[in-house]
Amino acid sequence: MDNAAYIVFTPSGRRGRFDIGTPVLECARRLGVDLDSVCGGRGLCGRCQVLVGEGEFAKHGISSSAQCLGQITEAEKKYADWKGLKPGRRLSCNARLLQDVVIDVPPESQVHRQIVRKRAEARNIEIEPVIKSYYVEVEKPDIHHPSGDFQRLEQALKREWDVELHDTDLYVLRTMQDALREGDWKVTAAVRHSLGRYDEIIGLWSGVITQLYGLAIDVGTTTVSCQLVDLTSGEVLSVAGAMNPQIRFGEDLMSRVSYVMTQPESVAEMTNALRDCLNGLIVETSIEAGIDKKYIVEVVLVGNPIMHHLTLGLNPSELGVAPFALVTNAAVKVYAEDDLGLDICLGSRAYFLPCIAGHVGADAAAVVLSESPHLSQEITLVVDVGTNAELILGNRERLLAASSPTGPAFEGAEISSGQRAAPGAIERLRINPDTLEPTYKVIGCDLWSDENDFDEAIASTGVTGICGSGIIEVIGEMYLAGILSAKGVIDGGLAEHCARIKADGSTFSYLIRGGEPEIKIIQSDVRAIQLAKGALYAGARLLMDRLGIDKVDRVSLAGAFGSHIDPKYAMLLGMIPDCPIDKVSAAGNAAGTGARIALLNKKSRTEIETLVKQIEKVETAVEPAFQQHFIKSIAIPHESDAFPNLSRIVKLPKKESTQIIKESGGLSRRQQRKLKQAEIQS
Repeated sequence: MDNAAYIVFTPSGRRGRFDIGTPVLECARRLGVDLDSVCGGRGLCGRCQVLVGEGEFAKHGISSSAQCLGQITEAEKKYADWKGLKPGRRLSCNARLLQDVVIDVPPESQVHRQIVRKRAEARNIEIEPVIKSYYVEVEKPDIHHPSGDFQRLEQALKREWDVELHDTDLYVLRTMQDALREGDWKVTAAVRHSLGRYDEIIGLWSGVITQLYGLAIDVGTTTVSCQLVDLTSGEVLSVAGAMNPQIRFGEDLMSRVSYVMTQPESVAEMTNALRDCLNGLIVETSIEAGIDKKYIVEVVLVGNPIMHHLTLGLNPSELGVAPFALVTNAAVKVYAEDDLGLDICLGSRAYFLPCIAGHVGADAAAVVLSESPHLSQEITLVVDVGTNAELILGNRERLLAASSPTGPAFEGAEISSGQRAAPGAIERLRINPDTLEPTYKVIGCDLWSDENDFDEAIASTGVTGICGSGIIEVIGEMYLAGILSAKGVIDGGLAEHCARIKADGSTFSYLIRGGEPEIKIIQSDVRAIQLAKGALYAGARLLMDRLGIDKVDRVSLAGAFGSHIDPKYAMLLGMIPDCPIDKVSAAGNAAGTGARIALLNKKSRTEIETLVKQIEKVETAVEPAFQQHFIKSIAIPHESDAFPNLSRIVKLPKKESTQIIKESGGLSRRQQRKLKQAEIQS
């Protein structure tokens, strides 16, 4: 199509082909992209600002540049002179599609701000932080007994608190004289008590400072969350989250690694984008808590191996090919301001938890710290459900870990009506098995769609798409209602009895809601979920084989997405092994909780550094059995595994032939790389 171009919007993942010259805003509206505009496309309101992506999009290999949208128009110039435009921003109502391009819609241009569901979980933590504050009164200089200000401060700490210093930072020395004199020789010192290291001052302020703060940061592939914590009480004062800005370089991990492989200089750009995001979250949490950033003295970070490397400015290319070698799998201790560019106390430190293996990162280590499967006799499967799922299996006797390439389908990407969690997104759904009529709930409204006043209640948001938890439930409900076979095929024979089932090319679709936007499930949506859940289940089965077991005692669903999945539907789809349903629980943001534990308890750092060396790593990408498990795991809930516990609470449809039909191009290039192009029979 020489007269058309391909456009992809991030972070929604919506994409399509349009005629050359089509305004970007029009493309967005026709694709159902959440992009604001109130001036009718005249370039007056400035709400439709977009960025030209700088990365290579995972599926289509689209390289983007400013030339893709044509020259800046007079209307854009006038708006820039009037209110200003950030570098690289364009008004989508004026920018026109000239060639294939990736467009990033910044949060402030979205009508419905996406919800980053990474809240702080309630947890009893023994408070013993690395940093403590000490108020001291320092002797004034005496010409008869000459000594340096620092030496007299040392003496005061030893005399009043029995704290013996061995080191300090140049940052502290530069501010020491002013702090001592402004406080009339009465100051508060922040002292870092590292295990096995010197006690050292990392901050000094005049007068009495009663509270110091720390940050627990979870750097996810898709989202980033930040908890601001009082280091004395352990209280979480504020929490903020944001989309990971690296998403414009690729939705999944492997696409970002591929981009770095082709353009090594992009490591710095991706790292800087993430650090800007972190500083934004620091400002947001500080303002919400009403505290000064200069009193934030410690940071703990977690993330998968690739996010670990890109946060630290390390090249992740080796993680894209076997044997998936990390630059380091040990815990990393650096200066937060100097080394990571975080705008907090100048002498503050940052601690990145250790990684477990090449594809099992510091976030999985944090989950272990939070969920403590190593302290239980029960065989526990902990699944951190995300773009790249990480699995921990075992008990106090033995722990194994692996990762599975689930991709972004669970978060709404690669799904025709999918979107990330935001007001207006369908998050719960039921289908009447007799009429095949759906009812649903959307984020931001407590009513079901068949209840009175539902339309009035959603007037401000509308119904905009389906988020991850809704996708899981609609596929499960379609299976229970007989619309979907165990093979994952939408039954076109029902079309003559139900108007919601319609022909869609050579396959069929199920309509959830008509109108604009039309929300439906098409055959390729089902296949994307099957591939994602199949990879997740195959990873769990691989670990179970290695441990020599056929069942697990408990399943813990971690991660922001895992916390919002109904356990029944997760098991119904075959995402997790069969287990008593009351033994399946949501762990919440376990990675963030683990980061907070490491922030508040210095002994936990030694604990996890020791424990990760004992965890057995299983690399799914090079295990032949993984491919075999994966093929069997495509069926709903599974080709051959029994689900007796599930059968007690759900009447499962009758088993059928388990030969799986290949639809919509089968595996993506990412899955071909990870799964060695598992052959699914047509």
